[in-house]
Amino acid sequence: MQRTARAYWVTAPGRGEIRPAALPEPGDGDVVVRTLYTGVSRGTESLVFGGRVPESLRQDMRAPHQEGEFPGPVKYGYLNSGVVEQGPPGLVGREVFCLYPHQTRYVVPADAVVPLPTEVPARRAVLAGAVETAVNALWDAAPRVGDRVCVVGAGMVGCCVARLLSALPGVRLRLVDTDPGRERAAERLGVPFAAPGAAQDGCDLVFHTSASEEGLALSLGLLGTEGEVIELSWYGDRQVRLPLGEAFHPRRLAVRCSQVGRVSPARSARRTLRDRLALAVGLLADPAYDALITGESPFEELPEVMPGLADGRIPALCHTIAYA
Repeated sequence: MQRTARAYWVTAPGRGEIRPAALPEPGDGDVVVRTLYTGVSRGTESLVFGGRVPESLRQDMRAPHQEGEFPGPVKYGYLNSGVVEQGPPGLVGREVFCLYPHQTRYVVPADAVVPLPTEVPARRAVLAGAVETAVNALWDAAPRVGDRVCVVGAGMVGCCVARLLSALPGVRLRLVDTDPGRERAAERLGVPFAAPGAAQDGCDLVFHTSASEEGLALSLGLLGTEGEVIELSWYGDRQVRLPLGEAFHPRRLAVRCSQVGRVSPARSARRTLRDRLALAVGLLADPAYDALITGESPFEELPEVMPGLADGRIPALCHTIAYA
């Protein structure tokens, strides 16, 4: 077994580099995985890259296989697909997904990886984390047949939420974003798109994913009486003002958090984290999700690419990193 690897680290806010990594000796229950692709989770990873994880949340925000501490140096990431080079016979040679950072090769317990169905290519599989977040949000929200729903924010997570909602019979659905360029992705996902001023109100549910104060205010404004906003955005260390005057009380509106770190209370008695992740991986047999992969760079260029992804100079829904 090759004993060394290379990993991407955030060395300080706004800076990153590729460092060598020594691999541990695998145990009987471990697998050695050679990475094929990783995905950059722009929302969370941009906050990590910018050193904007609040001190009070540094333990809660740890990724499953993170090394180092916030704000840095830290090895962070969780969208990794690869091929098993060593491990139990039933896994050797299988392509798998793992919640692992950007690293060329790694050793983890066998139960930390989810084998990919033959219908799920490794490149698309890096979206599993976003689909898993969307699954948890729908478990939290429990949308019903015929509901009127908007998803505000056509980023990676918002698009995944909208694609899952589109299968609900009779739903009146709109994916809302300020960027008209996101309409193309919405079309490929089979989801109606609307600019903020054209979004229909009177919604039963609004899923908010834009991580902006303006988007959250818009989400409240789109609700009908006794409607609910499901808040999926994470704002890091930013303070957000929420318009709780006007119609908030007379119309009995609600805002509820959905967060992927725990299984939704609606399913936690019957589903594990692994169950939820395996479900998300299986849902990626749907080729429509390829619409969310909007760019790719080689691993060696990640230190130069990450600043552009973080500040928006490189526009992307999901930007994949390819490993030779």
